[in-house]
Amino acid sequence: MEYKISDKMINIKPSAIREIFKSLSDPSVISFAAGNPSPDAFPVEQMSELSKIVYEKMPVLALQYGVTEGYAPLVEKVKLRLKSKFNIDNQDDMTIITTGGQQGIDLTCKVMCNEGDIVICEKPSFIGALNSFKANGANPVQIDMESDGICLAGLEQALIKYKNAKIIYLIPTFQNPSGTTMSLEKRKAVLELAKKYKVIILEDNPYGELRFRGEEIPTLKSLDKDGLVVYCSSFSKIISPAIRVGFVSAPPEIAGKIVVAKQANDVHTTMYFQLISDLFLEKYDIDEHIEKIRVLYKDKCLLMLDEMRKKFDNLGIEYTSPDGGLFLWCTLPENIDLTQFVKSSLEKKVAVVPGGTFLADVNEASQSFRVNFSFPPDEQIITGVDILAQVAREMI
Repeated sequence: MEYKISDKMINIKPSAIREIFKSLSDPSVISFAAGNPSPDAFPVEQMSELSKIVYEKMPVLALQYGVTEGYAPLVEKVKLRLKSKFNIDNQDDMTIITTGGQQGIDLTCKVMCNEGDIVICEKPSFIGALNSFKANGANPVQIDMESDGICLAGLEQALIKYKNAKIIYLIPTFQNPSGTTMSLEKRKAVLELAKKYKVIILEDNPYGELRFRGEEIPTLKSLDKDGLVVYCSSFSKIISPAIRVGFVSAPPEIAGKIVVAKQANDVHTTMYFQLISDLFLEKYDIDEHIEKIRVLYKDKCLLMLDEMRKKFDNLGIEYTSPDGGLFLWCTLPENIDLTQFVKSSLEKKVAVVPGGTFLADVNEASQSFRVNFSFPPDEQIITGVDILAQVAREMI
């Protein structure tokens, strides 16, 4: 039988990152490709203890249907944390527990965009978001990044050109994939442009608590006084990605429709892990836990940067130097073919993600690749960077 795939899905390709995961079943492969937290960051003992509490004291609650908006005690704890850590305290906003941060992105687009509407994004940007926009029938338009975030002139030109732009999607802090952080001045300017052209901002902040150096910068949501920002984040990078517990904070008109869309999507986020997350916030010092993660990632990032300085600088390979998050963004000189570089690196058992993966047009040429420093052990960071340098040297 011939199957006719829908127009909105026919040209969407599988995530290259998820495809690379399949090759990582080989334990000899050094993975710089995944966006995984370090296994050393997982609170295994605490999660085990909390699991016992859930099944001993609240088994029916854990195994029964829940409300779409989320487990009420967890919702309240998330709101309090957003206020205490990020100064996000709009009394009119509604907070919803989602199935990971990805679902918050997806449902916001579903609620705000009609078929053919424009979502303006950074270039490069998170592949999960780009695919979500396309799957919802929206068209992502990317604006070049500068060292302190999205190019303002390019953003305004896009807002002028595309009258059906509905969302500006941004990862302002430790951006995926570049690691770049948007400056405070640029954040204020972006908010002014969104207000001027009457477009909402979707602020994705999964890495915001992972700063290991430099000064904190206010979130776009905390600076917003006009109901312009929908804020998404999750517990994936600070507790565990597998629990799939995220959250959205949005103006009530948008949030109410997100609830309806979520009901059609998965009814509610799994109650078991909502209870685990709630108990974690109640019984443990999450800030102490996050501080351990920050120290761990600082050491790993500085190790990778030091190895790159030793081995990349004389090859003309450029790379970012983030103050937090999980990623570095590397750019090859023009005389090295990226596709062959990625292939040859994998043949030598080092996996990286080609830059084209993070572009709206997957056929657009790129000289860049993303590496992750949080997941691999220190000895693999040293060996892996050395192998990448060897591949580049051979190609030159």
